[in-house]
Amino acid sequence: MMRFALAAAVICLAAPALCADAARGKEVFQACAACHGDKGGDLGPSLAGVIGRKAGSREDFRYSGPMMRAGFTWDETRLKAFIRDPQEAVRGTRMPFGGLDSAADIDDLAAYIGALK
Repeated sequence: MMRFALAAAVICLAAPALCADAARGKEVFQACAACHGDKGGDLGPSLAGVIGRKAGSREDFRYSGPMMRAGFTWDETRLKAFIRDPQEAVRGTRMPFGGLDSAADIDDLAAYIGALK
C-alpha cells in the first residue's frame, strides 16, 4: 500500500495533469459559467469539444480578430495557458477574465473543459 501511495505521489509531481480532478474542475468552472456553457448561445462560445478544435472557428460565435487569427488548434497545453492568462495566450482577445494562478485549479478546470462533449 505504501508503495502505491509513493508511486502515485511521484506521478502527480511529475505529471500533474494525470492527477487532475474534473469533478473539482466543474466547481472551478462555475466562475466561467456566467459566459460559457456547453450548448452555445451564451455570452462566450461553447466550450464543448474545444480540445482538437481550431481557435476561433465556431460558426455560432463572433470571435475577436486576434482569436480568429490565432492559427492554432486547442490542446491541453494551450487551454491551460489560456486559463492561466488569456491576454498573454492570445493578445487582444476580448475575453474579460484575468486568469487563474493556482496550478491545481488550472489542471482541474482544463480536465473538466476537456471532458465536455
